[in-house]
Amino acid sequence: MSLDKRPMLSRDARERIDTDTLLRLAAAAAEEVKPISLVHLDLRGLCSFTDHFLIVSTPSIRQGRAIAERIEERLREERVRIFHREDDKEARWILLDYSDVIIHIFDEETRLYYDLEGLWADAPKRELIRHGSSVLSG
Repeated sequence: MSLDKRPMLSRDARERIDTDTLLRLAAAAAEEVKPISLVHLDLRGLCSFTDHFLIVSTPSIRQGRAIAERIEERLREERVRIFHREDDKEARWILLDYSDVIIHIFDEETRLYYDLEGLWADAPKRELIRHGSSVLSG
C-alpha cells in the first residue's frame, strides 16, 4: 500500500486509534502478503471481550508468520499497542489481540477445524478477500 493511500488516522483524547482505522490498517497489511481469505466478523453486541474478529487464512505456515509480522509491524508504526500474541509451535493459528480487534491467522486446515465463522454465525460477516482475490474491488 503506498503512503498516499494509507487511511487517515483518527485518535481519541487518550491517543488511542479508532477501531475502524485499526481494522483497515490490519486488513491492508495482511493483504500485502496475499492470504487465501480475509473475513471480518462484527461482534459488537454479541461478545463481551472484543468487538471484531479479523480472520485470515493462508496456504502455508510460513505465510501465516509473514502476515502476522507484517500486521504487527504496520500497527507498531502507528503506535498501536498489542495486548497479547499467541501461537502454537507450528504457527498453524496465530492470535494477535488488540483488545477491540482480535486477529486470527490460520492455515486453511486449522481454520476449517475451528470454524470461528460458524461459532459466531450470528455476527455480521464481511468477506474482504476470497480465494486470494479482493471481493471489494469490483
